[in-house]
Amino acid sequence: MTIAATRIDESSPHYRGWRVVLACFLMAFFMFGFGLYGQGVYLAELQRAHGWPGTLVSAASTFSFLLTSVLVIFTDDLLGRIGLRSLILCGLSALGASTVLLALMQTPWQLYLAYALMSVGWTGMGTVVIATVLNSWFERRRGLALSLAFNGATCGGIILVPLLLSLTGSIGFRSAMLAATVAMMVLVLPVVVIFIGWPAGMSRASGGRSSGFAAPVHSRKALLANAAFWTMVLPIAVALLAQMGFIIHQVSFLEPLIGRASAGLAVTIMAVMAMVGRLSLGLFVDRLDPRLACAVSMTSQAAALLVLLQSTSPTMLLLCCAVYGFSIGNMITFPPLIIQREIGASAFAAAMGLGTSISGIVSAFGPGIVGVVRSVTGNYTTAFALCMVLDLAAAGVVLWRPGRRAEVAAS
Repeated sequence: MTIAATRIDESSPHYRGWRVVLACFLMAFFMFGFGLYGQGVYLAELQRAHGWPGTLVSAASTFSFLLTSVLVIFTDDLLGRIGLRSLILCGLSALGASTVLLALMQTPWQLYLAYALMSVGWTGMGTVVIATVLNSWFERRRGLALSLAFNGATCGGIILVPLLLSLTGSIGFRSAMLAATVAMMVLVLPVVVIFIGWPAGMSRASGGRSSGFAAPVHSRKALLANAAFWTMVLPIAVALLAQMGFIIHQVSFLEPLIGRASAGLAVTIMAVMAMVGRLSLGLFVDRLDPRLACAVSMTSQAAALLVLLQSTSPTMLLLCCAVYGFSIGNMITFPPLIIQREIGASAFAAAMGLGTSISGIVSAFGPGIVGVVRSVTGNYTTAFALCMVLDLAAAGVVLWRPGRRAEVAAS
């Protein structure tokens, strides 16, 4: 029995799944706001407060991202052992402890502890858990549900970070972090307790099927031997590598051309367009081939980079950033859609965890690769041209369909 078989109207605003989407939106808002976009704030404020070198804080960020990429592999096991709501509450508690420690810390070892706790937060409240729970609640409107929930990530960057900066200027970094942490607990804890759960009659192990049916046992070894898994994971990872490289170096590239204020505007435009793009695609992505839509998104980013490298017009440069940003958010929306269609529901959480881990590790090298190429050549032309080539190669690979859908099972 599947969601479709129950004939539930997923379009109805009364459908409980939309309340789950709200909970996931808030989880993404604070997880990405504190755990990703907020790290630039921590870098500046911890250097100012303690006189720590930027390399120390930056190394802690790298440590956190790499640890997260390892921990998410075991999301499926944790869901099976402690359950969905308990895992999310553990993640929320860990993130809250991390932000409190960032506010109160005095020594470098506390910095690494805070960032380790943040990695636990990512495991309980990040993309893998959000995608897994929404996959169980939606079938016909899955793409829209994912798009709405993951827009919380973009809103976290647009709203939470400026709010932190404003509060820091008025009441200080310590009070700002503590106030934001309290707000997170007040907003997220009730909706998680009230709304989060699996659909009635369904279990995580069955990937959205009635718990009365046995699901095939799956393994990470079987996933690694599945061609459909690799033709989804590798191109997404490569595209994210190119994307991270461009995002981190965007201001450095644009500032000499259009000035600091306009470069900042370009970042804002790109972030807003990421939210618009995810929401726009979510309205009809369930009627599209996700691999084809993914390839089109990658190609559009390559085209934006090509024009960006050829133009010196401020208007055209801002337009290129807008086009590039339109597809940024969707790079984390496509994997769960492809996994559900081609790998199977029973292996969904395991495939999401392993795929997110691989993508996270690979994409972490993006800023470094772009920086090295820029240093060697003396400009960004070759570096961004490399990103363009990687996007086009990824678009070609993601279109390869290595066979019919099959559930991943251990032999």
